[in-house]
Amino acid sequence: MTTESPPAPRTVLVTGGAGYIGSTVCSALEDRGHTPIVLDSLVQGREEFTRGRVFYRGDIADAALLDRILGEHPRVSAVIHLAALIVVPESVAQPARYYASNVSGALTLFDRVIARGIQRLIFSSSAAVYDATTTLTVSEDSPLRPLSPYARTKAMTEQIMEDLCRAGGARGLALRYFNPIGADPALRSGPYLSSPSHVLGRIMEAAAGRAPEFMITGTDYDTRDGTGLRDYIHVWDLAQAHVRAVERFDDVFRDAAALGLDHTFLPINVGTGQGVTVRELVQAFERATGRPLPHGEAPRRPGDSAGACAVIDRARTLLGWEPRLSTEQAIHDALAWLGNRPDVPVGS
Repeated sequence: MTTESPPAPRTVLVTGGAGYIGSTVCSALEDRGHTPIVLDSLVQGREEFTRGRVFYRGDIADAALLDRILGEHPRVSAVIHLAALIVVPESVAQPARYYASNVSGALTLFDRVIARGIQRLIFSSSAAVYDATTTLTVSEDSPLRPLSPYARTKAMTEQIMEDLCRAGGARGLALRYFNPIGADPALRSGPYLSSPSHVLGRIMEAAAGRAPEFMITGTDYDTRDGTGLRDYIHVWDLAQAHVRAVERFDDVFRDAAALGLDHTFLPINVGTGQGVTVRELVQAFERATGRPLPHGEAPRRPGDSAGACAVIDRARTLLGWEPRLSTEQAIHDALAWLGNRPDVPVGS
């Protein structure tokens, strides 16, 4: 992908912009001259990640607040919706909470922004919507079969987004994330939850002595070493995909129509296309640190699957995007973040 000069700057409403991924997306937008307007409840996000940005504390389901934000910022021309509860086992234990927050909240958000005339919607979706596959690879045309309440909220929200876009004259991109890891290379933000559910966060907790050991959950999958296979994407690469989605939004749908694809709603995989097993990730971490990682084995967690890696041809063709940073670089940046911010827990 060639380097391009920044296009005309946009003002973008970013829900969940105080979170791990959302704050990184905001930094990437600013680096390209765009202005993020952050809406976050701070149920999971951190207020310090909003410093220097326009920030509204509140819920995406608050229609009056949404109207106020859009009234005060009439130049908002796109919405990136990242705000969500994301812990798979918690969603199994508390499905009502997940459906209320992730699905009902998104319905209100999309309804209000479309009613205000905003026609560019970008949704933070997940590869968890896909069915298991014997090839351990998935494209946007692969069958869907979300296995957990969390994953079902993502699939439901995609459907809501599609239906509202068709009825309201808007268009929607669903960026189906694979497994974000790492931190902003400039160390402006990074992972922070005190009880991380994502794998690199749990590895770093064990490495730092805040957990007795890292547990590899599931060792009987049909993968090359029995552990789950994931497509780990550097969070900065993921953020750049959002920037491309904002900058090329209209072009994406023009080019999609020329290819015979839907010109109202379009899912796009955002991963690396390279599969790494959990055991291989442990080994990569040990190479990066030069120290053994205390680890053990445990049964699969509720809602987990063998995993898969992304087919990213659509992202390359339509977004003009491809990943640039390696798994090892993500580990390096996560460790640098930990060293730079020892007061912030390292989970993601």
